[in-house]
Amino acid sequence: MARIGVDVGGTNTDLVLECSKGVFYHKVPTTLKNQAIGVIEGIRGICTLAGIEPGEVDTIVHGTTTATNITIEHNGAETGMLTTEGFRDILHIGRHKRPYNFSLHFDVPWQSQPLVKRRNRISIAERILPPSGEIATPLDEDQVRAACALFRKRGINSVVIGFMFSFLNDAHERRAKEIVLEEMPDAYVTISSEVAKVMREYERFSTAAMNSYVGPKTAFYLRDLEAKLRDAGVSSKLRIMQSNGGVSTVEACARRPISILMSGPAGGVIGGASEGEMTNVANVITVDIGGTSADISTIPNACVKIMNPRDTYVSGHPVLTPMIDLVTIGAGGGSVAFIDEAGAFNVGPRSAGSEPGPACYGRGGEEPTVTDAQVVLGRLDPDKALGGDLQLDAELARKAIEEKIAKPLGMSVKEAALGIIKIINSNMALAIRSNSVARGIDPRSFSIMPFGGAGPLHGVALAEAVSARDVIVPIAPGITAAVGLLKTDLRYEHTEAGILELSKATDAELARINEHIEHLRRKVTEELDNDGIPRSEQKFEMVAECRYHGQGFELRARMPEGPVTQENKSIIIDSFHDQHQQDYGYSYRDAEVELITLRAIGSASVPRIDIPKVPVGDGSGPDRALMFVRPTTFDDGRTLETPRYDRRKLCAGDRVSGPAILIQHDATTLVPPGYVAETLEFGTIRLKQAGAA
Repeated sequence: MARIGVDVGGTNTDLVLECSKGVFYHKVPTTLKNQAIGVIEGIRGICTLAGIEPGEVDTIVHGTTTATNITIEHNGAETGMLTTEGFRDILHIGRHKRPYNFSLHFDVPWQSQPLVKRRNRISIAERILPPSGEIATPLDEDQVRAACALFRKRGINSVVIGFMFSFLNDAHERRAKEIVLEEMPDAYVTISSEVAKVMREYERFSTAAMNSYVGPKTAFYLRDLEAKLRDAGVSSKLRIMQSNGGVSTVEACARRPISILMSGPAGGVIGGASEGEMTNVANVITVDIGGTSADISTIPNACVKIMNPRDTYVSGHPVLTPMIDLVTIGAGGGSVAFIDEAGAFNVGPRSAGSEPGPACYGRGGEEPTVTDAQVVLGRLDPDKALGGDLQLDAELARKAIEEKIAKPLGMSVKEAALGIIKIINSNMALAIRSNSVARGIDPRSFSIMPFGGAGPLHGVALAEAVSARDVIVPIAPGITAAVGLLKTDLRYEHTEAGILELSKATDAELARINEHIEHLRRKVTEELDNDGIPRSEQKFEMVAECRYHGQGFELRARMPEGPVTQENKSIIIDSFHDQHQQDYGYSYRDAEVELITLRAIGSASVPRIDIPKVPVGDGSGPDRALMFVRPTTFDDGRTLETPRYDRRKLCAGDRVSGPAILIQHDATTLVPPGYVAETLEFGTIRLKQAGAA
């Protein structure tokens, strides 16, 4: 059985293949106009590398940035909306949150870049009443049909339906969807009760609108990729990475593309957590640095965290879908260095991407980037990038930095290049602190795990900036996100509103909660059945999302085994108090706890990629891996003659003292003076200060 993980980034598409012949890694440029082309080319290339036919591949797991890019580039579908009469402007009003409290000049994304234009938001006579969900005003079906006629006239083929209190009774939304599909058979239709069956009308409407906004293009991409794979002779199952760290089918993700908005970064976090497990390191801060962005996640006690719903924003819009807790900033190898109008020296967030790419790529790019700075400082060897597959031009890199940065600021090219590296490292260190220190986590007890094509060049500098314990560099840093895709389970999630005060809950209210639990169990079981997962291999987890009475947002709490009863409901209450104590440092044990949402998680384990151990050293030391020696400039400004080592030839137990550079096809690792790089049993590298315990 052969399996492939393929992760598409802004600059490169990374692949890993596991088969009977071993584990193989590959990297190809991302084809930005149609990512599917690069994916197919990469699959063909890695199959050739492994000596197998594409038809032998059984499963492909794909991490994609398609939906994410649509939100960033604001080029989603022209969308029409049906909503309750009197609530047409909820998407515009939002929550009256000010991004910057004391500024009069700021952008409000939900108004400046609306998911649905006001002229396309049509109000419909209907009304559901809380808390029972009874119908006060029947749905006006004629108004729905009239709205469809208007949408057809305007060429709109993507429709979102969001009615008030549909999380209590979705009858009107479902009937409206039936009418829309009668009137517009080819329309892409989302109803809020299917994608976010929870309270809070603005967030629910925004989530549904986002689904219809990104849906048509995302669905086309996924189905087009599936078709192209078949044409290429690959008949394997295609699975898609979701934002919550699980994988799902093409059809499920085409229906709910909001579930894959953070598909790409999620694979990296899963891969980083797995690498930490292999090296017996429980506390890890992953830093995935590619060509365009850096994705940062804190993993305490080997536990991947899910973001609080209050923080799940994508391009400024709230999206109520489970996402791995991470921070993304515009910092990568392609980040452009520039001098702004005020004369300040900046790096990023704008990126040169892969087309034209950094100046040293020789593809027409003239702006200096982080990669150009690494080349000028001698940290990237022009003839060894991607194992020599990518030839870099050091003179073009020097020229770009000199003309755009050094001369205008009156400094040398070396000083300008060091400045670029210092600024980008500072930006990433601030992001690391925001995901750790700002949340009560002490980085001094964590290892920094840098990966992505550019990650290991920055690892030690970032560890020093946040006082991390040491640096762990994965086996294939540039491919770690793809490796994570082959360590991920199938996963489906569904929600139901379950609003009640737990301590005062009656037997009838608990019976209603148990009915919801059984309904959710049936829904996730049906999806796993459709994937062909035997019942014996299906796992079911129920989560209660609770809050203190009057609080604005919920935290997840543990549910008891079996039905909820008067005797065991205290398990939910105590679990919520404990979670509140862990997240915020305090809890109110005597306060009323409200159960707001029930969340069902259905999953099924898949075989994990089996990373082989590297040979144990024979006592000859790392000299067997020595390639050559070249001058390299380090962060302290010193330029030293620095040996290069072929990382593939390092054995378990080998120790390389800095200054040194470890070269492999997918990434380059910088070992500064005063540091030692030790190869561990699976080929992972631990970097720590010489003499440190």
